[in-house]
Amino acid sequence: MALTRKQREVAQRDQLIRDTARQMLLGEGYHALNMDRIAEAIEYSKGTVYQHYSSKEDLIAALAVETCAKRTAMFQRAVGFRGRPRERIAAVGVADRLFVDLYPEHFKVEHLMDMDTVFDKASPDKLEKMHQIKDRMMDALEGVVRDAVEAGDLALPEGAPHCQVLYGLWSLSVGHHMIRTAPHRTEHFIKQSDGEALWGNYNVLLDGYQWKPLSGEWDYRQTVQRILEEVFWDEHQRLSEPAGA
Repeated sequence: MALTRKQREVAQRDQLIRDTARQMLLGEGYHALNMDRIAEAIEYSKGTVYQHYSSKEDLIAALAVETCAKRTAMFQRAVGFRGRPRERIAAVGVADRLFVDLYPEHFKVEHLMDMDTVFDKASPDKLEKMHQIKDRMMDALEGVVRDAVEAGDLALPEGAPHCQVLYGLWSLSVGHHMIRTAPHRTEHFIKQSDGEALWGNYNVLLDGYQWKPLSGEWDYRQTVQRILEEVFWDEHQRLSEPAGA
């Protein structure tokens, strides 16, 4: 059913509010974001902005819903990669790195939602949408782990849930990106490129689980190249373009 002109105008204004808020967050941070400044930037009254969102925290929650949807879509593409289960998990790692590099504002929004001051003021409907999207993402990832177990490539410790190995990978990923994107990042622990450091730790974790093929028995650099070519070529090209191209 086609939207009325009024509905299209409301939807366009809502998108404008979210786009403006996202750029403010990326450029100036959470404390610089407020409804007055958003209203001024988009040339609407503050009351109009409040018709869409009850607070800046509720607006951040709306951005988080968009973020979850974008990340989940990339992860779902990744798990569809044609390869063995560990290669498909490698594809998720590629998707994760591309997501953070292409959409740094989204990565920042994700972690703002972990703040109690933001989470507690978000509307229940937005939190529910976010949880639903995250559930879809986790279902897709756990499906890869189940496939690995069924194929005989992975034997989890007795009683360990499928999500245990995913928790380890996610912890490595989040910690790595937080360090890499920090305003005053430390180089104390990095004696190689940050990408090599992260992939090295991924492989130590997965080799520790004896998830086959082990990193010493498989050319995962070649796998990553195939992933970029077959699944994420457009995203890879966008990152490879010179600035201003």
